[in-house]
Amino acid sequence: MKYTVRIMMVMGLALLLDACGPSSWITSSWKAQEAVPREYKKIVVVGLIRENDRSLREKMEQHLVGDLKDLGYEAICSCEEYSPKAFENMGEEKVIEKLRDSGADAVLTVVLLDKSRERYYVPGRIYYSPYAVYHHRFYGYYHTMYTRVYSPGYYVDDTKYFWESNLYDLRTQQLVYSAQSRSFDPSTTESLGHEYGQMIVNDLVKNKVLQDQQGPGLKAM
Repeated sequence: MKYTVRIMMVMGLALLLDACGPSSWITSSWKAQEAVPREYKKIVVVGLIRENDRSLREKMEQHLVGDLKDLGYEAICSCEEYSPKAFENMGEEKVIEKLRDSGADAVLTVVLLDKSRERYYVPGRIYYSPYAVYHHRFYGYYHTMYTRVYSPGYYVDDTKYFWESNLYDLRTQQLVYSAQSRSFDPSTTESLGHEYGQMIVNDLVKNKVLQDQQGPGLKAM
């Protein structure tokens, strides 16, 4: 019985820690060998997210912009500077010219590569067999298994996001940084944008692609 209680306590603690942990994490990141911290004059954050998730796109862009500004960089959201389809049917030269005309010399993208939902059943109570302590008497076994089988549960929906963010230097038109990441069932789009923005900007600083121009930098997540 004591062993079973310990198991349940450990499981409860694990679930609590998991719930309190970050919902986003970087799976891989890369930077160009020649990349060094540069004092970009203006960074445009461009989100590529489907129109039906427009509010999500705005949150992701706005939080990245805010975190870049916290480092001392001038940054703007494409959602505020341009229409959602501002670059549609435009060639490369026209797009680069449009960005440069706004004073930008760098672009940071946030792309939603995939989004999936998963529905599964969570039992009302969790037990592990064998129930050795209850097997010696019928009633003990019956009562334990009855509770397991008929205990009410519930269905939950989890949402998974797969992201990619790239930083391009518009002066050379070269990719200087790229990161792939995942987000799992964030509580709100606001919290997702906040967590993602800090995560990417901290990683840019960590990899010495950007630098803190105002002192201590962002707090660790």
